[in-house]
Amino acid sequence: MKIKALALISGGLDSLLAAKLIKDQGIEVIGVHFKIPFCKLDIKKSFPDIGIELLEVDLGDDFLPLIKNPRYGFGANMNPCIDCKILMFAKAGELLPELKAHFIVSGEVLGQRPMSQNKQALKLIEQRSGLGDLLLRPLSAQFFSPSLAEREGWVKREKMLNFNGRLRTPQMQLAEGLGISRYANPSGGCLLTDPCFSKRLEDLLRHEELSLDNLELLKVGRHFRIEKRSRLVVGRDEGENSLLTQLAMPGDYLFLPPKDLAGPTSLARGMMTQDLVYLSSQITSAYSDTIGLKKIKVSCRHMPGTKDNAYEVACLPKSRFAHLLI
Repeated sequence: MKIKALALISGGLDSLLAAKLIKDQGIEVIGVHFKIPFCKLDIKKSFPDIGIELLEVDLGDDFLPLIKNPRYGFGANMNPCIDCKILMFAKAGELLPELKAHFIVSGEVLGQRPMSQNKQALKLIEQRSGLGDLLLRPLSAQFFSPSLAEREGWVKREKMLNFNGRLRTPQMQLAEGLGISRYANPSGGCLLTDPCFSKRLEDLLRHEELSLDNLELLKVGRHFRIEKRSRLVVGRDEGENSLLTQLAMPGDYLFLPPKDLAGPTSLARGMMTQDLVYLSSQITSAYSDTIGLKKIKVSCRHMPGTKDNAYEVACLPKSRFAHLLI
């Protein structure tokens, strides 16, 4: 019987090593990367070729309830790590029969993260996800009872490891021994661990605006809460200016400085009054190159329209709007 394993691939070094260790024991390994709305990692570009198939599974709306009310709480910022792992592991379990796989591999290291990788949390995750002993953690397996794969002899327990704690030197040494030189930064790719992003997300939740479209917008630019039901996003560079144009939805407003001035594209979303349109034009001008000018004309387009209206606004300093910045 050909034994097959599903390896959960985060994009970091630990999951890469775990998958490689199992593959090197003659097991067919399929990597599964769960994409969440807060992931800033392009797994197809960042994951090195170690000879395994890699699948991407988009969790999308399944993840949103975890942000509103995580059963096991948040980490240092807005990261519901335990609930996130339970969801991903449960989804991986659902894939086992479809992919004709026998067990699941995770790169978790005991003690590496205080919230989600202590012994109690790791046990809770395998129980609540329904995986039980279908789950194998090769990097710290020696600290746990033998999993199904070990008891059945599909993998050799003596080749499983005893990594423990936050020090990453053992992983780096193992990677060098396995010929792996390219891997992601250990900080990971989850925006929920970022304090600035978490502050914006808290604002979104507070105003009951949580949606996948609004989450995409959170990843771009400077954010201003210009009214209870309205916000403005100001691009910080050419790439963000272009992205804001792409993210604009029907009902949104786009603001641009005159073509002969360097400045941002801004996007307003929500319940917009004429006063808020004018305020958004002023904020856009404040981040434009207006040195020596007292007034400029800012173009405004109500999407999905194609006609621009021009608003002449006074060139005010950014400090005038600092209290609105999220």
